[in-house]
Amino acid sequence: MALTLRTKRKIRKVVDKVALAATVAVLLAPCLFVFFWMLSLSLKYDIDNTAWPPVFWPEEVTFDNFAKVFEESPMFLYFWNSVQVTGSATLVALLLGVPAGYGIAKARAHKMAAVLLLSRMTPGLSYLIPLFTLFQVLGLIGTVWPIALTHMVITLPIVVWIMIGFFETQPHELEEAARIDGATLWQAFRYVALPLSRPGIVVGAILAFISSWNNFIFGAVFAGRTTRTMPVAVYNMLTFESFAWGPLAAAAIVVMLPVIILTIIIQKEIVQGLSAGGVK
Repeated sequence: MALTLRTKRKIRKVVDKVALAATVAVLLAPCLFVFFWMLSLSLKYDIDNTAWPPVFWPEEVTFDNFAKVFEESPMFLYFWNSVQVTGSATLVALLLGVPAGYGIAKARAHKMAAVLLLSRMTPGLSYLIPLFTLFQVLGLIGTVWPIALTHMVITLPIVVWIMIGFFETQPHELEEAARIDGATLWQAFRYVALPLSRPGIVVGAILAFISSWNNFIFGAVFAGRTTRTMPVAVYNMLTFESFAWGPLAAAAIVVMLPVIILTIIIQKEIVQGLSAGGVK
């Protein structure tokens, strides 16, 4: 009887693992198909990209599309613009969002958190025209500063909301012990809460980085010819005469590559942050 129960448990575990793997495969299949199809387009000649029936993988791989991307546009300049905009927006969001999340969590200001979430859900187009008017009066249109400032509107609520949920899950006894020993509220935050919140900070940073890096609308409106970001550079490769699918796919791969590399490098930190309560 005991052997039978053990066998049933083993079978149930195997079935659960297979079901989980099948569910993950079904959910990831559309994303993986689109990614590999885009990769295939970037590695094929134009004759293969327009062939019928479609050629999924070419017999001869070419990197001419990637070379064409860097030859026809100053992609390194656009990359540097994206680094400036995304780096500053993410850094400022962390500097302001982590203390703000700590204060809201400790004060249990749930209404303020709801207002913050509402601001995150508000479409960027709703305040695009007022911001454009303001930056035009200040003479900042065509520089990277208005893009960075508007990206902070996106990244700051993300970091604050994540840190609120993370600080609420931390044990309050540690900070109370520090306060009893004579530490101020700022010292308790700096020496107790902040070191423990590293996984949450990593999760907030990577989500803020991705949201800022992939943002298109603000860069398309506020940027000039030499201050475009990477997503805007990809959009400018579209022409009315024809679609150059190979260079377009290669440019999209170039835009995605930094995010993919960064995610792979710190994937362990992301998993630890998510499992530790970094996302409420």
